[in-house]
Amino acid sequence: MDKIKVTGGTPLFGTVPIGGSKNASLPIIMASLLTDGVLEVSNIPVLADIKTLYEILKVLGVRITHIDDHTTSFNAAHISELTAPYELVKTMRASVLVLGPLLSRFGKCQVALPGGCAIGPRPVNFHLAALEQMGADIAIEEGYIKASVKGRLKGANITFPKISVGATENTLMAATLADGQTVINNAAMEPEITDLALCLKAMGADITGIGTSCLTVNGKDKLGGAKYSVLPDRIETATYMIAAAITGGKLTLTDTRPGDVTAVSEALKKMGVEITETDDTITVDGRDRNLVGIDIVTEPYPGFPTDVQAQIMALMLTAKGGSTITETIFENRFMHVPEMQRMNADIRFINDTSVAIAGESKLKGAPVMASDLRASAGLVLAALAAEGDTLIERVYHLDRGYEALEAKLSACGANIVRLHEDKEETKTQDSAQNGTTAL
Repeated sequence: MDKIKVTGGTPLFGTVPIGGSKNASLPIIMASLLTDGVLEVSNIPVLADIKTLYEILKVLGVRITHIDDHTTSFNAAHISELTAPYELVKTMRASVLVLGPLLSRFGKCQVALPGGCAIGPRPVNFHLAALEQMGADIAIEEGYIKASVKGRLKGANITFPKISVGATENTLMAATLADGQTVINNAAMEPEITDLALCLKAMGADITGIGTSCLTVNGKDKLGGAKYSVLPDRIETATYMIAAAITGGKLTLTDTRPGDVTAVSEALKKMGVEITETDDTITVDGRDRNLVGIDIVTEPYPGFPTDVQAQIMALMLTAKGGSTITETIFENRFMHVPEMQRMNADIRFINDTSVAIAGESKLKGAPVMASDLRASAGLVLAALAAEGDTLIERVYHLDRGYEALEAKLSACGANIVRLHEDKEETKTQDSAQNGTTAL
């Protein structure tokens, strides 16, 4: 299993190109299941989650053609399988998004519960309730969601009790081929939702209210193919913004959309970070190390994103004065705190949803373990600011959401390297067999 070694203390300078959004690419690619035409998607990041989705689509019978590293066409004209298997779905919660398109187009499907998800407090139940309102019969049997509908799904007036990005995406896709009008109230407003809706419109869907909390969809008998380019990744953008600030460097991020990270920019400015923007670039100057602590609360878009919570926590550790973070989106989103504490971070829990960060922590390198994708990014950022070496384990989480992270950081001066443990073990075994010792 790979590890990442970071030697901290080096300011970062340079230019970082931002890739396409993972969280937009996944549902847009799944939208290919809604049509027998060809959907060509560009600006797709090269990530583990994307590769997993390709494998799921191949099982279903989608013909996938790679045009270049970041452009792929999808042809779902000849779907041969309507079951998304647990072996693939278990690694990626977003896999449940095949449910709406398959059910709407084919009238039945089976999807494994993603990641061993238990129905209840997790929001996958919002997906199922919305589809049931549209006429679907749904049962949970042997770890699978089994869904069917007689004829076509019917338009419905759906109100989510709580904002859910995934449920909004699944319902939106299902509604495009439903009979009649569907109104989705309390819809998520993330830029990735807007990107999906715009792609669906390019395929011929009738959608209004895009970018608002109320989406109206008039179902069509059929959707067609299209060409669509995925928007830039706002979470990757935010991560590199914080990388500049935490190392006391200066980075220019290109091919991005400043308007999508306004909440992050405002938080960094309050801390004392200098930020300048153009239409598609953000320059972050962290050379003035006079950072101050702030308080943030994670919220649905356009509020401060939960996916940047771990990263800004790392920055708060280097600021003067105290900070607090209140997490309102996900439970168990503070699993990186004990790992940061191993690096001499001064963090204490106020309650189950809030932490206090003392600031001016003298971070020191240590062996740490990543618990999830964004926690991994937070640990890398903390390591960049720490004294000495930090060894981060379970970095496969990073590969799910950051393309070429080490290469991008190294190009800006970071001392970061990926260690391939299997190869090291092989070398050791080979040397032992030859009667020598590997140093």
